[in-house]
Amino acid sequence: MIKYKLVCKNCDLLFDSWFASSKEFETLKKKNYLNCHVCNSRKIEKTLMAPKLLRKSKSKICDSNSFKLREINKKIKEYQKFIKNNFDYVGENFAYEARSIHYNTKKKNKGIYGIASNEEIKELKEEGIETEMIPWLENRNN
Repeated sequence: MIKYKLVCKNCDLLFDSWFASSKEFETLKKKNYLNCHVCNSRKIEKTLMAPKLLRKSKSKICDSNSFKLREINKKIKEYQKFIKNNFDYVGENFAYEARSIHYNTKKKNKGIYGIASNEEIKELKEEGIETEMIPWLENRNN
């Protein structure tokens, strides 16, 4: 998403608008779909904008965001610990092992976790095999 500050060349109204991309803005402008919400003019242009820069300051917003990120990472690590303690790791054989369990060719006392591509996950779900993808954080002890 990209946010542009726009100006109506007819009534000089300044306003902001969001677009999926800069290309989308150009397409909508070319098709004459952009208009002023005050005077209904179609003479809409982008204005100069200052980029929003992230600072490494100790502002409340930055502290709040970093706190939230630390809390999210902490919760993900808790889930990872639970999974490691209660499920068997099967590595890149996840799709094969999941099918073996589902079609009862292998008996398992524990659930499994491992690595699978998006395509493999899609195929498993199409076969009626329940799977979930979760974010996984690697340990950075170096």
